[in-house]
Amino acid sequence: MTPIVRFFYYGLWFAHPVLQLAVAGVLYQRKLHKKFPYFFAYALSQVGIFALLLPIQSNAYWFFYGYWTTAVVSLTLGFYVIYELFLDIFQPYHTLKDLGTVLFKWAGLVMVLVALVVAAATPTSHVIDGPLVQAVLTAQRCVRVIQCGLILFLLLFSRYLGVSWRQKTFGIALGFGFFAAVELFLVALIAADSVDDVKIAIANMIAYNISIGVWLSYAWLKEKARDSSATLLMSQRWDQSIMELQHPMPADSLIPMFENMVEEAISRVQEPELDLPANMTVLDPATEDTGMTLLESLGASIPPPPPIQPPSELAKSASASSSGGSNPGSNEPGPKS
Repeated sequence: MTPIVRFFYYGLWFAHPVLQLAVAGVLYQRKLHKKFPYFFAYALSQVGIFALLLPIQSNAYWFFYGYWTTAVVSLTLGFYVIYELFLDIFQPYHTLKDLGTVLFKWAGLVMVLVALVVAAATPTSHVIDGPLVQAVLTAQRCVRVIQCGLILFLLLFSRYLGVSWRQKTFGIALGFGFFAAVELFLVALIAADSVDDVKIAIANMIAYNISIGVWLSYAWLKEKARDSSATLLMSQRWDQSIMELQHPMPADSLIPMFENMVEEAISRVQEPELDLPANMTVLDPATEDTGMTLLESLGASIPPPPPIQPPSELAKSASASSSGGSNPGSNEPGPKS
């Protein structure tokens, strides 16, 4: 390594804690450390890691184990930062947030299991390719892939979730996603064995400093309010659909609902009472118990007609009225002579 390259290398390395301390200071000043506690802890942890590794850099043995041990701490906090950003994105959608929490727990468990399996399957003959390095590298690549997926998710679905590019969540995810994409690309170059290790390290530190600059810029910017327009109806339908899948409605639950609707409609529309005759009684529902039909109850309320006389009786009455000398068509007596 030439003196110029060495100076450039250490200059980039010393810029890390300075920029991270500035990010932590702005977060604390803007009261954002309460909203993003894991990201605030991540920024402070990078300053502490630099303070720990700087005195032991001359000792290769201690620097090796110190670097990879602190890398585990950095990856753990980086994974929790992704979880924190995910919860902030899906804050208005409780069902999607609960689903994401379960998915992140399983993703973390699978990542740890894969790292342990790779570490157990790695031979311990070489210190550089030992189990610790392989386990950390495997977990590191898993976290980088998740960080890239997070920024791609925001770029594709930010319009449906109401997340603007001026929000702090988008800026933090953008910084992590950019650094993760560059690091995965550099890992592919290392696997192809086509680039020098010093150039890889310098490119990696440049990408990380750019990411810290993105975080510092978004920490200073004024955050835009979250959009709550009609474009969020699709996300609300997703949330409602997942809620219905988790808590399905019983099949017979529609019957009480329709019964309540019918009862409300009947109670609102009240028919006027009919003016019934004095000799007509109102039907009582209790008549069903006595066995009386509708026609029988109506017949009981109407008085019976007078009896019909036989034809012989009618003839006798007619002759008697004609022989009486009075006017049959009138009930009044005639004038006196």
